[in-house]
Amino acid sequence: MDDSLSAQIRITIGRITLDAELNDSVTAKAIRNALPLTGSGNRWGEEIYFSIPIQEELESGARAEMEIGELAYWPPGSAFCIFFGPTPASNNDRPRAASAVNPIGKITSAVMQLKDMVDGDEISIESA
Repeated sequence: MDDSLSAQIRITIGRITLDAELNDSVTAKAIRNALPLTGSGNRWGEEIYFSIPIQEELESGARAEMEIGELAYWPPGSAFCIFFGPTPASNNDRPRAASAVNPIGKITSAVMQLKDMVDGDEISIESA
């Protein structure tokens, strides 16, 4: 796979399947190289996250304000994050991470089905 292109991935959470793409950031490449990944999902408002075996630092484009459908990596918790609405840190109806995260991609399918996810649902991420 050409490292300069985004990578297509599939995220499965319980009975929910989402298509997504990873960008070409250092963190996204590390995640792509570690696929497939599995874990137990947690919700924080309308953010889903789970710890992954990746250790990356904040990148230059790190930020807390996110867009609906964005994917990110949170270094303090080594967590893969999916944003689909307001979180407890939000000031409005937009997602906001607990602290700065590395944006790593976006969901390319219907993100609102994530509202059905509950804590403990198994999450798997694989190449599409």
